Amino acid sequence: MTEKSVHLAVDLGASSGRVIAGWLDGGKLSLEEVHRFANDPVLIQDSLQWNVHSLWAEIREGLRVAAGKYQAIRSVGVDTWGVDYVLIDRNGQLAGPVRNYRDSRTQGMLSRACERMGGGEAGRAAIFAATGLQFMEINTLYQLFAASEHGERSLEIADHFLMMGDFFHWLLSGKRSIEATNASTTQMVDPATGQWQTSMLEQLGIPTRLFEPTVQPGTILGPVQASVAEATGLKDVPVVVPATHDTGSAVISVPVDDFAPEQPSWCYISSGTWSLMGCELASPRVNEVCSQLNFTNEGGVAESTRLLKNIGGLWIFQQLRKSVQRQGSDVSWEQMVQQASEASEFELLLDPDHRAFVAPQDMLTAIKAFASETGQPVPESNGAFYRAALEGLALRYRVCLGDLETLVGSRIETIHIVGGGTMNALLCQMTADACNRTVVAGPVEATAIGNLVMQMIGTEVIKSDADLSATIRMARGIVRESFAVQTYQPENPDRWNGPAARFVELAGHGASA
Repeated sequence: MTEKSVHLAVDLGASSGRVIAGWLDGGKLSLEEVHRFANDPVLIQDSLQWNVHSLWAEIREGLRVAAGKYQAIRSVGVDTWGVDYVLIDRNGQLAGPVRNYRDSRTQGMLSRACERMGGGEAGRAAIFAATGLQFMEINTLYQLFAASEHGERSLEIADHFLMMGDFFHWLLSGKRSIEATNASTTQMVDPATGQWQTSMLEQLGIPTRLFEPTVQPGTILGPVQASVAEATGLKDVPVVVPATHDTGSAVISVPVDDFAPEQPSWCYISSGTWSLMGCELASPRVNEVCSQLNFTNEGGVAESTRLLKNIGGLWIFQQLRKSVQRQGSDVSWEQMVQQASEASEFELLLDPDHRAFVAPQDMLTAIKAFASETGQPVPESNGAFYRAALEGLALRYRVCLGDLETLVGSRIETIHIVGGGTMNALLCQMTADACNRTVVAGPVEATAIGNLVMQMIGTEVIKSDADLSATIRMARGIVRESFAVQTYQPENPDRWNGPAARFVELAGHGASA
């Protein structure tokens, strides 16, 4: 057992989870993975659901391993993906199934909600004015609206609404909380005040009794409850709320030397299954241009705003691997990237946000159908499919960059990529070329790092004598000193101009998710 004073980040992604220990040593942050586990949704009676019981068992196992490994554990906190939720009844039990955001029940609910809120464009405008959030059928608002429209009993018997991170914090501490950055992803919160938009919820038949006031990242909920301490060996360890939305945590770890500038010269891409591309600002941009471009104003730490766009991310690339594996080939990520690099450029253009790619039974089949429907040749090699997935993502970044610059009114010079996508050097170089900007890639473990440093801020391990903004800048300085980054400069940006024009035309005629 080591005597390091560590903090534990429970980092739950849409396909896997980890328990990661972090500690400061000589002013630098060190990480160690303690436990890793799969997060596989299950199909139950045509309903796609999260196996939260399995996740909780794995979290407890990770904490047990950590308690046996480290003598001094200072805190624990959980971050997760956004939009999904858990309903709890008055007996402290699940009121119903915990749905996966890719569950089909939300299909058509966005347009139905807009009709309920005033009809078509008027209803859409009303929802955006109230929430400042981009329109996606996976948003919590449409999940709950679907539950109401389908008469799900869970809404009738539930007493409390929790986002995914809040649910596990409740299991750890016995204390209910709704963390502000994740609540902001629901499309149910006023971006200026952080309050629930109860009038809108009532119009949509969503019970407002479920929603409690939100708490800010850094809040200490109290120690792990007795049953958890007994099962894991964690004694008197406080549960500290990080930015529970994984992107909210990831943005904290962007290795820049400022915080929420008025005129940003940098943007971020939190790159994984999803890509979230945006700027960190001091205040939201709730205006007609933002609505037309379908950008979102989500909450960040210290009441900042993450003005961003959700992009399909590496989902297509990941699902292509599963398609090939089903055919009997166990291809590695490295082999996929190598084959993509050897394939011809721009043989097939894919829009990562096209609804055909949201949840197909087989991604390779879906792409072949898309190619035929859009009059493009169907590639003959797997490498060409892999390359198309990466090129389409880089082209989507290019479009998003132009929209961001329009919204913030300044030129963005540097794109910071954080998260798992930083390990894909081909995609990073494609992004530099497609966008004609400097790309700085790293750190890889951005979400866990942001989780950990927010716990350190909450427990005053990291503290500035000035204010919270200064403390966050201090934390970013620690990240810069602790983790190496890779810089990519544009090499052949002009070769992307023609494909970019074709991509815009293709996306304009397609049905984006």
